[in-house]
Amino acid sequence: MLDRFLLPVVRIVLQPAAAALARRGVAADALTCTGFVIGLAAVPALALRLYGWALTAILVSRLFDALDGAVARLAGPTERGAFLDITLDFAFYGSIPLGFALADPAQNALPAALLLAAFMGTGSSFLAFAVIAAKRGMSSEVYPQKGIYYLTGLTEGTETIAALVLMCLFPGSFALFACVFAGACLVTTLTRLRQGWVVFGPASGARGRRTGEGD
Repeated sequence: MLDRFLLPVVRIVLQPAAAALARRGVAADALTCTGFVIGLAAVPALALRLYGWALTAILVSRLFDALDGAVARLAGPTERGAFLDITLDFAFYGSIPLGFALADPAQNALPAALLLAAFMGTGSSFLAFAVIAAKRGMSSEVYPQKGIYYLTGLTEGTETIAALVLMCLFPGSFALFACVFAGACLVTTLTRLRQGWVVFGPASGARGRRTGEGD
């Protein structure tokens, strides 16, 4: 929901750093993989209840995730890069609830499982829409610069990162945050299912190659 407002600001702020990295020949794919590895370091940190270290790993990982896109736009985006970026993003987000479950299985295992199930809903609806949109030659008016069709929703990257930050800052309330965010993810999944049902319906073939996401 907030990505469309925050991402342009992030893009401007990171542009000098991205330009410097591109001049030095740093590849966007290398930044993607490095950010993913750093993000995975949050899992053992969470399991050991080192929440400050986990938060640092999460934030640094997301910084690399923002930088890889900025560098890719300068060097020329690739389909492989888009594939790698979205795959590792979903793997990263799914790993964080695991870390909290390992930290306190008795209290956190069920909320973590609920959150992972909710992530499956948002992720599957997002990717399924992107596959059919690509087949139809559609492109997003909201995120035209993305390598795949980015379907909007109540819970996007900004909201997910904010939720993970709150979980690390207040680990004793993880169960509450996880259940609330899982509910928000359910809303996202349902709205995306409706969008797919409408956009890909029998009467949608004549709509053209571009479509908005507020239909």
